[in-house]
Amino acid sequence: MVEETRPASVRRPAFSRLTVLRRLVESTRAPIELQILGRTLLRAALVGAAAGLVGSLFYAGVEAVQHICLEGWTGYVPLRAGGEQLLQESSKPPPFRPWLLLIVPALGALAAGAISVWIAPETRGGGADSIIEAFHQHNGVVRKRVAFVKALVSALTLGSGGSGGREGPTMQMGGAVGSLVGQVLRVTDRERRILLVAGTAAGMAAVFRTPLGAALLAVEILHRDDFEADALVPSVLASVVSYSVFIAFFGEQTLFAHAPTYPFIPAHLPLYALLAVGITLVASAFLSALRAVQRTTRRLPLPAWCKPGVGGLALGLFATPIIYVIGPRLGQPGQGLGILGGGYGAAQIAITGADWFPLGWRGVELLALLGGVKILATSLTVGSGGSAGDFGPSLVIGGIFGGAFGRAAQMLLHDPRIDPGAFALVGMATFYGGLAHVPIAALVMTCELAGSYDLLVPLMLAEGIAFVALRNRALYEAQVPTKRDSPAHREDLIFDVLTGVRVGDVVVHDRAYASFETRTPARVVIERAAATAWQDVFPVLDAQGKLVGIVISDVLRTMAANPDLGALAIADDLMVPPVTVRESDDLQKALRAILEHGLREILVVDDQGRIVGFLDEAEITRVYQDATASQRPE
Repeated sequence: MVEETRPASVRRPAFSRLTVLRRLVESTRAPIELQILGRTLLRAALVGAAAGLVGSLFYAGVEAVQHICLEGWTGYVPLRAGGEQLLQESSKPPPFRPWLLLIVPALGALAAGAISVWIAPETRGGGADSIIEAFHQHNGVVRKRVAFVKALVSALTLGSGGSGGREGPTMQMGGAVGSLVGQVLRVTDRERRILLVAGTAAGMAAVFRTPLGAALLAVEILHRDDFEADALVPSVLASVVSYSVFIAFFGEQTLFAHAPTYPFIPAHLPLYALLAVGITLVASAFLSALRAVQRTTRRLPLPAWCKPGVGGLALGLFATPIIYVIGPRLGQPGQGLGILGGGYGAAQIAITGADWFPLGWRGVELLALLGGVKILATSLTVGSGGSAGDFGPSLVIGGIFGGAFGRAAQMLLHDPRIDPGAFALVGMATFYGGLAHVPIAALVMTCELAGSYDLLVPLMLAEGIAFVALRNRALYEAQVPTKRDSPAHREDLIFDVLTGVRVGDVVVHDRAYASFETRTPARVVIERAAATAWQDVFPVLDAQGKLVGIVISDVLRTMAANPDLGALAIADDLMVPPVTVRESDDLQKALRAILEHGLREILVVDDQGRIVGFLDEAEITRVYQDATASQRPE
């Protein structure tokens, strides 16, 4: 039988669509395990070594700029964490010059803003959002200059007193190194994205000294409800190498000093749950302040390169009077208790306390005050476009309020078993883990910081509460909900769609088609095939009507161009073994068969082997279009 005209629904799809589908099938032939065990792991180790070196140089650079500008010029005395000291402090610190402290943060931020805007605008801000965007939107491509520029502008911003962390910049620098290695070695888009993630992990591991937590953070931070499983093993390896490079320069110790153990006490779980609720409120307040500063900064009628300087000036005007008042009362003029810079020393006080730190409710009040001041200081720095990370301040703010909560609970309940340091550590993880949607990474990082897994259960409880409470609040705007929402995983989405659709749900039944018997003369085969308007594959049946082969249009065109070749030939001479799929098969299997055999359509048979219809490439393409329609930007 011969069909009249080919319906519009089965017209040939555009070449670009077929190319995407072909690449999809070809990409599924090589399992990721082979890449991980081979080239990708070697490249990840190279990325880790390079990121560790870059992170080490950046860490030393920030300390050097801070030692000269902040400590030497203004007399500001940073409060440091237990494992943070690099340069030897002078036995007699310089005199405190508050008038100079008013403008130094502005000068550093202004210089950094000018360099960023003129050379690499993507280096403004914390850095994590830029890396997340590069992964999802740019196939892991980061410009080669980013690592160097980010190191320079972040050293200027942080070294002059900007309230931010080192980890965000090193995440961007490490990601840039991973992307650079991928570009130089000309790897695939998929491998380059993996190296970007591995570099991000390596940058974090270098300065925060939590290699496993850094690897988990890098694969978890890209999505709100998902993670990049393919990049986990390369990220772990890159983190280990980077961490090893860093401790070779600066020694092996955690960033924060802490108690030897934190015994698990089930009766304290309600307190940790209450802490989690309080921390989520503080995290929401911090995010609101940060977004408010960002909105205000965007509305300023000033050139973009000036805006970080404005934020630095506001920071100096806001922080200097507080430092001027607090320092003398603690017996140390110029002591800012972590208001400027990373502020890790303030979190250290919340964890372990200090001989000079006030006890009782006065200490709780001072911690609460410092936490509020740190929220505003960080918002002014990062929200105005200053090149400083939001990771470090998030941990500091969470730790400060966690420590204040623990001290208050200890006094209210008169329970000597309550260790405020445990609540400070849980507060750190809860604040950042909930706001950045990285609960597992934050949990593991805190366990690494504490040197044990004693706090595992309280952390799990608090992280779970924060994860639910902060579902609609996101620190990183470039995050996407899941892989299905990421342009980087568009082909994975189509693969999932094709494997989830049965051939029987798509094939058009009862379409008239031409078929031949094995002894049909070639001349008749050519004539009848030429009369069809849509068919490219012609079934050949034996005397009992059983499918024994197919004749494809390419063979018929060759025979038509050389009539003498087919003078004595029959259909049996022209056919090839049949290529079929069953109605119960999925579209991915059908597409693979079509591409492997160079067909434009494929026969669909039932469980008894009877022909029930044809599946055209156009039907598969239509499923592809429908699946991606909701993913396209409006």
